[in-house]
Amino acid sequence: MKIKKILISQPEPADLEKSPYKKLISTYKLDLTFYKFFEVVGIGVTEFRKTRIHITEYTAVIFNSKNSVDHFFRMAKELREIIPESMKYFCSTEAIALYLQNYIQYRKRKIFYGNQYFADLVDVMSKHREEKFLFPCSDEKQTEYTKLLDKAKFKYTKAPMYRSVPRDLKQFDLKDFDMIALFSPIGVRSLLLNFPDVKESSILVAAFGTSTHSALNAAGIKITIAAPTKNSPSMAMAIENYLLGKQQEAVLVVRPSTLKNSKSAHSNKANGSKKTKSVFASKTKYKQLMEEKKAKAAARRAERAAERARKEAEAAAKAATETAGKTEK
Repeated sequence: MKIKKILISQPEPADLEKSPYKKLISTYKLDLTFYKFFEVVGIGVTEFRKTRIHITEYTAVIFNSKNSVDHFFRMAKELREIIPESMKYFCSTEAIALYLQNYIQYRKRKIFYGNQYFADLVDVMSKHREEKFLFPCSDEKQTEYTKLLDKAKFKYTKAPMYRSVPRDLKQFDLKDFDMIALFSPIGVRSLLLNFPDVKESSILVAAFGTSTHSALNAAGIKITIAAPTKNSPSMAMAIENYLLGKQQEAVLVVRPSTLKNSKSAHSNKANGSKKTKSVFASKTKYKQLMEEKKAKAAARRAERAAERARKEAEAAAKAATETAGKTEK
């Protein structure tokens, strides 16, 4: 089956020209439609108080998304709870760690992050077991994240602060698309809610993440492209490899090294593989970012000053010309 049109169940990248999807569009002439299948809605203070969770009773916070960051600080503000300076933050990626700058003074807090997967963060957290962790998250009962935390036996509390709500997709006709790309169980739920007969359609399904695969399998929907894999770490690469006729690889199931047995750990060491290290979010990068901002601000000030000087000079010249004209008369 020739693929021409794909429905991507995510928002369009902020800079599509620099995204991995650009290659699919330019090289393979694909028509991609981006649309997020759900929206995130914050849980109200009244509902949250029923959980009897007090933010200040915890010493560390786990963030697995920008949504969790936004709603954690929103909830703290609405509850009028002052977050202590000693609070530690554990972020699943560096991007989320840097995103914290929207809410806190970066250099004054202890911030840790993983490399790419949540399992990497669990490795980092293993060196801080004395902390009492709070996990701001959606109201979903069980996720791959909580499974990893449970298996690692951390002292943590789930704090539902937002929920994902399926969006109306009736504006789309699945017959207009050759493939649909899904990234989460809520995306699968939204698809089934809007298109109950999707199993009978001829549309191909690409799915990212084991939890998404499980949701599709439970719904009896066949998965044509499963990611991530060793050679297809992203959805865009997985689709490209499918177009090139490459055979589907085994899906990567990432587990934290702290949960592996000593035998596998010894094997990794023998093979020369590197251990995941716990790291601080780079202060050097933060300083560099601040210096760049200062330089840009200084350049803008210089431009404005030059513009003012130019206008003042023009006004002075005009006034001098007018004065000379009056003198001649």
